[in-house]
Amino acid sequence: MQKVRIYCDGACSPNPGVGGWGVVLLADHRGARKELSGAEPDTTNNRMELLAAIRGLEALNQPCRVELWTDSQYVHNAFDKQWVEKWQRNGWRTAEKKPVQNEDLWRRLLELREVHVVEWRWVRGHGADVENNRADALAVSARLMLAAQVRSS
Repeated sequence: MQKVRIYCDGACSPNPGVGGWGVVLLADHRGARKELSGAEPDTTNNRMELLAAIRGLEALNQPCRVELWTDSQYVHNAFDKQWVEKWQRNGWRTAEKKPVQNEDLWRRLLELREVHVVEWRWVRGHGADVENNRADALAVSARLMLAAQVRSS
């Protein structure tokens, strides 16, 4: 199985509001690099963080061993602390018996996790990690471009 590193980030301002996501994919065996980004007009920061992870995994054209780096505690902890498994057992309800937010995106991530072997890694946002900062820049740029389009229309 090919090993790939994915750095993903989301941005939303205001939150909720116009949001963007950014992804950097690095294929270890070839040194290949790919960058992706996109935006949505009415969303939240958490949705953009999730969508970045989804788009990164969807970009892989075969099953891979993936190190997925995120600065989102929301995304990281959902897998690292098995929140997703608990939500599923509870019928997509939180410990407080409330509906899990962004269930559609969590379900898509679970589908992708069946295809790829994913290690969920956390990185401090806006720190010294070059690739995380690049993913953030892609997300912010996509958000700003869409925000400018929305304002001009």
